Amino acid sequence: MSTTVIVIIVIVALLVLGALALAARRRQTQQTEEKRVEAQSTRDEARTSARRAEQARLASEEQAEVARRERESADELERRAAEVDPDVSDDDLERPRRDRDSTA
Repeated sequence: MSTTVIVIIVIVALLVLGALALAARRRQTQQTEEKRVEAQSTRDEARTSARRAEQARLASEEQAEVARRERESADELERRAAEVDPDVSDDDLERPRRDRDSTA
């Protein structure tokens, strides 16, 4: 083989290797960008989930407050009913309150 052919083969081989290296680098860059997009999407989903969890927590606290007020209202009505009821003695007025306090 002549020197010219060998030089041409080496140059072509270097060009092919360079093209392969460039293609590999582009693919790696593309994969990195895809991972960034996926990570951003996952972060967005996490933020949305955190907002829903916070809303649920606030709603449950509000519901607990409503339940507490309802319980207080029911207790007050029960107390008034016991005060008005002629068949309820003073001992009977204290007993339900003590029973409720011991279960709470």
